[in-house]
Amino acid sequence: MDKKILTAYFSASGQTKRLAQTIAETAGGDLFEIKPQTPYTSADLDWRDSKSRSSVEMKDKSSRPAIAEQVVDMAQYDTVFVGFPIWWYEAPRIIQTFLESYDFSGKTIIPFATSGSSGMGRTDDILKKSCSAGTNWKSGKRMSAGESKTAVQSWINGLNIL
Repeated sequence: MDKKILTAYFSASGQTKRLAQTIAETAGGDLFEIKPQTPYTSADLDWRDSKSRSSVEMKDKSSRPAIAEQVVDMAQYDTVFVGFPIWWYEAPRIIQTFLESYDFSGKTIIPFATSGSSGMGRTDDILKKSCSAGTNWKSGKRMSAGESKTAVQSWINGLNIL
């Protein structure tokens, strides 16, 4: 039986989208953009402004920004790659909204991130708690937006999911 794969991603500036497209092409399967119900403006994303929307959301650990669209028939997928930029050393809160919106029991979740300089920090620990019991969680990886297809293929091969 072939495993059905989804690559879901949130990309505020387009960087994570580039990497998500490479992962989807390499792993096969479908691509889904996690879009906020209210799109982020450049002012919303100004991390230097403590009153910007992204700053306020990241300070509030219970914040769960609404998502514009849902994945049609999540049940069909066996493996879900979940991509995002690193904000304040972790995933944006919308990723928790996404993970809390579905039952991932029996599915494999593999996070990936882009970042100008930050590593994954405690992202795995934080996001794991947003998944249903019985989720097969693989440790996340930070990569550059322009990661080569060869490097992505090597990473995916090492996951032993195909």
